[in-house]
Amino acid sequence: MKQFKLTAIALAAAQIAMMSQGAQAQTTAPAPAADAPVTVVVTGQRGSLESAQKIKQDSDEIVDSIVAEDIGKLPDRSVTEVLQRVVGVTIDRTMSRGDPEHYSVEGSGVSIRGLSLVRSELNGRDSFSANGGRSLNFEDVPPELMAGLDVYKNPSAEQIEGGIGGLVNLRTALPFDFKGAKVGISAQSTYSELRKGKWSPSGSALLSNRWKTGIGEVGALFDYAYSESGTRTDGFQVEPYYPRNDIEPGRTVWVPKGTQWRTLNFDRKRQGLYGALQWKANADLRSHLTYFKSKYEMQWDEQALFAASNPYNIGLRPGATYSPAGALLTGTMYDRVDAGINFGDDTRIATRKSDTTDLSWNVTWRANERWSFTSDLQRIKATTRGLDSTVATGVQMPEQQIDLSGNVPNLIFTDAQRAYLANPNSYYWAFTQEHMDRSEAVSKAWKGDAKYTFDHPVLRDLRFGVRFTKRDSLNENSNPDYNWSPISQTWQLGNNIDNLAWLADPRFSGATHLTTFPNFFNGKANVPALVFPDTSWATGFPGSYAALHEFHNILCAERAARTGQAQNCATWTPAKFGGNPAGINEQSEKTKALFTQLRFGFDDWKYPVDGNVGVRYVKTEMEARGYTNFTPPSVTILPGNTVTGPAVPIIPAFSAAQAYANSYHNVLPSLNLRLKARDDLQFRFALSKAMSRPDFKDLQGYAQLTQDIKLTNFILENRTVVDSMTLTGEGKGNPLLRPTTATQFDVTAEWYFGRGSSLTVALFNKRLKDVIVQQSYDYRIPDVNGTPQNFTVTGPVNGARGRATGVEIAYQQYFDKLPGALSGLGVQVNYTFVDSSTKPYRPTFSAYCSGGNTAANLNLNQNGCDTDGRGFGNLPLQYLSRNSYNLALLYDKGPWSARLAWSWRSKNLQGINVNGTKGGDGVDSNPASPTFGQHNVGWALPLWSDDYGQLDGSLSYQINERVSIGLEAQNLTDAKAKQLMQQGIGMMGRAWFVSGPRYTAQLRYSF
Repeated sequence: MKQFKLTAIALAAAQIAMMSQGAQAQTTAPAPAADAPVTVVVTGQRGSLESAQKIKQDSDEIVDSIVAEDIGKLPDRSVTEVLQRVVGVTIDRTMSRGDPEHYSVEGSGVSIRGLSLVRSELNGRDSFSANGGRSLNFEDVPPELMAGLDVYKNPSAEQIEGGIGGLVNLRTALPFDFKGAKVGISAQSTYSELRKGKWSPSGSALLSNRWKTGIGEVGALFDYAYSESGTRTDGFQVEPYYPRNDIEPGRTVWVPKGTQWRTLNFDRKRQGLYGALQWKANADLRSHLTYFKSKYEMQWDEQALFAASNPYNIGLRPGATYSPAGALLTGTMYDRVDAGINFGDDTRIATRKSDTTDLSWNVTWRANERWSFTSDLQRIKATTRGLDSTVATGVQMPEQQIDLSGNVPNLIFTDAQRAYLANPNSYYWAFTQEHMDRSEAVSKAWKGDAKYTFDHPVLRDLRFGVRFTKRDSLNENSNPDYNWSPISQTWQLGNNIDNLAWLADPRFSGATHLTTFPNFFNGKANVPALVFPDTSWATGFPGSYAALHEFHNILCAERAARTGQAQNCATWTPAKFGGNPAGINEQSEKTKALFTQLRFGFDDWKYPVDGNVGVRYVKTEMEARGYTNFTPPSVTILPGNTVTGPAVPIIPAFSAAQAYANSYHNVLPSLNLRLKARDDLQFRFALSKAMSRPDFKDLQGYAQLTQDIKLTNFILENRTVVDSMTLTGEGKGNPLLRPTTATQFDVTAEWYFGRGSSLTVALFNKRLKDVIVQQSYDYRIPDVNGTPQNFTVTGPVNGARGRATGVEIAYQQYFDKLPGALSGLGVQVNYTFVDSSTKPYRPTFSAYCSGGNTAANLNLNQNGCDTDGRGFGNLPLQYLSRNSYNLALLYDKGPWSARLAWSWRSKNLQGINVNGTKGGDGVDSNPASPTFGQHNVGWALPLWSDDYGQLDGSLSYQINERVSIGLEAQNLTDAKAKQLMQQGIGMMGRAWFVSGPRYTAQLRYSF
């Protein structure tokens, strides 16, 4: 719970209404008088804005809040979408930051002031999902169960440590928040314009009451929410551009190897159950027990086309046009070597089931007028399990005519070409790929707080407390993580098969279907129909995979019979899952924290000043159980040869479980000051030190070590020259990581010039140390003589410092003085600017790229490399938009309430070396390189999300004091989300996604 400064008795009641449900956190609100009502129930859009404004105005810390208009009614369809309305908060639009090819309709990752180091709480207690990280997947949480949410930008010492970016606290209701019985029921149904033909139901129900009994007052609350969502996303993609000097005489032009399209159907079910029992013996003793459970199930199926050809085999028919930088704009591509441009078209399904369960017990006792004590006990368990399965066919497209000069790619096909692509006989079975994961995290926490209230003109109260936690985390991935296995590929021809597994062959036909892509891009684009594997091939893993790979074995056996030679017809092996150390990440963490904080106020000054000063000390002890694997290389030194060159240590094979221990402590001081220039004008200053622990996925203790020996045997001279010997390795994590720390300060000016009307400005600066990046560190194992040998292992390290500096401006007002119905108009606007930089402790930038696309290629992974072998560098922090804003037009008058809200953010770096924009066939352009001009350099393009804005709206009508109806709309303008790939020729379009508008009709009943 967050402490708020109360300026009047009347305000105290309203504050407790908003914050009593947060009583479980590390502070305790002043108890109201025994017979005083503990809440003021505020309904309506305007009332929620006024309540949120009072929270911000009277808080001890810098905080922004959103309060539900009514029971179970936050203003958006997901918690993630709600958070994007808060100044300084932005959300991602991809399902996974590591796989940006899949769009998220409801949003995903949350950043505060450009930083993804965000902590999440439920009612002031730590909360998380079992995703290998430390915070909630906010899209998993039912917004219908929330009474409000608070975003803390610079927390004080009494608040739980762990969020440099900020802290998001989700709040639910307690029975005593209502004067008596309370019932709230809602029903909604949502329609996706792009998906068509599918309505998705949602509903919620809350029951609450309180009773006077012989043991005191008792309250009970039950809240349940159920929600379905069915959406569709269509996308175009352009492959990265390669430099070509063999197409236009005397000129280098840049040509992609293809353009493709995809469609994805997404279905999710989200359930939430919340219950609370509350007891108050008297004004001095109270307790409550809460149970919260959220369940999230999703399944998506995708049908996608993607280029799989050799980019240097692509030719262009005469008449192609190019941009001034030499990038292809229009032209007809063909393959100069193969029978056609090789494409893969896959059916991919993904399923996930996640749940989080929180059981908590809080007791608050006021011993006397001076002393009060709080005990809080919590157990939280989170689990998740997922399957990702892909089955693909291949097609050799005779040619592809493209026009990249417009807003989206325009693909032009003749009738004959469309007929060819719609014919199953044009396709062959290409590959399979599976991934599995499961995770479980359990945390137990107890904290005890005490508060001493002074009878003093300056000192308000002294707070202190302790907190102990134990958290166990187990994450398992299949190994290989994404197990790509060929069925029949063109590069296998002449190797172990003579023919591809064509669907025209009766032995390999069937179990495919034609997808016509109806209503593609909401009817704004027309793409050819394609033949895809039936979904049953993907959902039938592993049995269906074994059947498909038998096709390869048949072809391989045919070649063996024809040639009379044994062939390498390796039987398909599924990825290992369960019990394999390479896929297991097991962690245990204990923390011990104590804090003390003094609240004070100089009310007699001309300009009153109040605030708090405190310090938090926390010790963290980590244990990781991992594995180290080393297999000696197979090299041949001829007997009797004299060996010269670098010494080659003999290291025996090593494969053993490892245990790691790591501990650190942090001292986190904080100061929060508020100056009241007038009753409606105040200024704040906050200075603190913060820390964010490494994610559990970065702490995995698995290392694969490699000894690479290059030598030359001179047979006639009886000597062997060791050309080089390197000891390297790859760590899937680093169990010895330390937390990232930051020194941060804020200055704000806040003018509250009317009910629900305010203008606020905040300046902030965060200086980060020990930012986690991919670099190298030393790892030792002994050789046969017992001498430790140093392996240079690539993995996450505390390897950089960073900075985030910016300004937030927020304004809201209702124009009451306008005449008549216009007096219900209002506006809400906020704007955020963030500038950032990072500086590695060991710079790795090189103008020319070299090496392959491996974890050890630090220049590639930190700075990015183009397909022409040149590095980028000077990249900002990931996920940070320099500019973002929200603009909402509001209306509240009589029974009518409406909102039209526009949310926008500028482009931001999504990642380097992510799926779809990486490879190993870049041009070696270093003139000093012995392989100059060859296609052997690893490349990885910085991928950006372009500027994006979305318009949402809502309209509701209050039929009577109990019943209301409403209509909500998301993405009214059918906005396109665009991705950019950074290349030397500019920011090139990589992908365009549309999800279409969604409409929700709702009916609400409350009393």
